[in-house]
Amino acid sequence: MKMTFTLAALTLGATMALSQAGFAGAVLDGVMKNQLMIETTDRAYPPFSYIDDKGEVIGFDIDVAKEFAKRLGVDMKTETPSWEIITAGNWKGRWDICICSMTPTKERAEVLDFVVQYYSAPAVVVVNTDNNEIKGAADLSGKKVGAQSGTTYEKYIMKDLVIDIPGAEAVTYPFNELTPVPYDSEDTAFQDLALGTGKRLDAIVSNYLTAMERVKNAPDKFKIVGDPVFGEPIWVSVDKGDPEWQAKIKEIFKQMSDDGTLKQISEKWVGRDITTKQ
Repeated sequence: MKMTFTLAALTLGATMALSQAGFAGAVLDGVMKNQLMIETTDRAYPPFSYIDDKGEVIGFDIDVAKEFAKRLGVDMKTETPSWEIITAGNWKGRWDICICSMTPTKERAEVLDFVVQYYSAPAVVVVNTDNNEIKGAADLSGKKVGAQSGTTYEKYIMKDLVIDIPGAEAVTYPFNELTPVPYDSEDTAFQDLALGTGKRLDAIVSNYLTAMERVKNAPDKFKIVGDPVFGEPIWVSVDKGDPEWQAKIKEIFKQMSDDGTLKQISEKWVGRDITTKQ
């Protein structure tokens, strides 16, 4: 009788332990079990994420992701597939999180979940310094305009952008028909724009902060013109299906916002605070 009771107690204890271990969602369970978080991001989006001279991925987003992983108590690995693959969702466990300067759109929200906003930046028009004709978005009509494939900027020049968060301002298009020129990488787009107006491109639509980085590094090649064309709220994104993982992300990002860590990382990479209160 005593043996039966002990066996029953052990069985109950094991069942409870398994239940507790499986309480977290699949992604959070996997990250904690492997002691590794896999971050996915763009490889050519300075100052947020880019490859340095040593072949390492660095930038604002990378530092934020590293701090997040540190507070979670795990190591971090960074992978840089194409942006179109990242935004297509259905990651199938290849990546755990995208702290990667992603804007919520209607199409993306169908395949990914957007967890928390961590900064914001406007989109702008960039031209070659030899261009005095394009003074803003209204002058893009009939021009060859570049943007990275799969981005909100490509959607904008195709007049098909819907930012899918409550309170977002409607996007307007002050230009008529233009010729969209998609690129796998912004690096290539800016290389083409640097050749001179009209040779391969007339303009690029990009994030103001990444555009400023290009202008700073090549002031004789690029300039930003006109007012911002639309505002961009930037959110952390994850694959669908793990509310516990999302709750943990919100918890840690709130800590990072409250104690000023996000602000410090922003000032390091951008020179000012672009973060939002979580």
